[in-house]
Amino acid sequence: MDCVFPPDARCLIGVSGGRDSVALLHLLLGAGCGKLVVCHLDHALRAESAEDARFVAQLAKQLGLKAVSARENVAARAKRKRQSLETAAREARYAFFARVARAEKCPRLFLAHHADDQVETLLFNLFRGSAAAGLAGMRALTERTVGGVTLQIARPLLGMWREEIDAHISQHQLAFREDASNADPRHTRNRLRHEIIPAIEQAFGREIRRSVWRAAEILRDEDDFLASQPALRDLPERLHTAALLGLAVALQRRVIHAWLRARGVNGVGFDEVESVRGLLTGRRAKVNLPGGLHARRRARHIFVEGPLVRQREPKSPSS
Repeated sequence: MDCVFPPDARCLIGVSGGRDSVALLHLLLGAGCGKLVVCHLDHALRAESAEDARFVAQLAKQLGLKAVSARENVAARAKRKRQSLETAAREARYAFFARVARAEKCPRLFLAHHADDQVETLLFNLFRGSAAAGLAGMRALTERTVGGVTLQIARPLLGMWREEIDAHISQHQLAFREDASNADPRHTRNRLRHEIIPAIEQAFGREIRRSVWRAAEILRDEDDFLASQPALRDLPERLHTAALLGLAVALQRRVIHAWLRARGVNGVGFDEVESVRGLLTGRRAKVNLPGGLHARRRARHIFVEGPLVRQREPKSPSS
């Protein structure tokens, strides 16, 4: 396995205590990535979660690694923010990683997502109606800014399948914690893993995971190409209708999506983008947007109006 980051660089690694993160920890140490800080967040969702935290702390101690742990009531967070448990848990983890990164002055983070996770991510986003960026799945190396901290996230196991991880665990007799919630059908990911994917494979009469994984690889490269187009750089505060009409539909949607996000419009999806696209040629001159905002066409330009529209920062005289 490649360390991704320089082998002598200090890096964080998220370790739940499950087989995936334990296998990643073992593989990274074997690859010479020795300056690891083991990070564990107890989600307080299971009675045995405190035992998981103790297991991870003991594992780090045995390996001579620093461990940082915290506990958060994710169920309370989900209720407070009106989120699913899965969404609340993910946000809590990234917020925790960001706090550790700031305290340790170490933005580099390893996560143990693997090939099966990639397949499930693509299918999950497909059924939500996501665009190409969502269908492209996770990237092996990416950045995510949380609480003013930009995490450099590496996922070295994205090309490794669950059965390969199981084989590595068995071969090296690695101890790990079994999370009973991974079989709980209340979680969407678990239904995808244990019910939907097997049903699709039965219907097709063959294994589909590798085909879906390849599709994610192809879509990711195409997504990167579209994201690099000049039309997406330095978006103006007002979109010129003629210039937008001169773009392919795929780029029109990309530009409008990015532009709305830059104007502070939250919850931008297909319907909002298509509503704004309708202003290009339709008779309507105004469409409603989330948060009490609206987009308006006037004098061959489209702009966002409302009390909380984000304006571009004025450039300093020296820029």
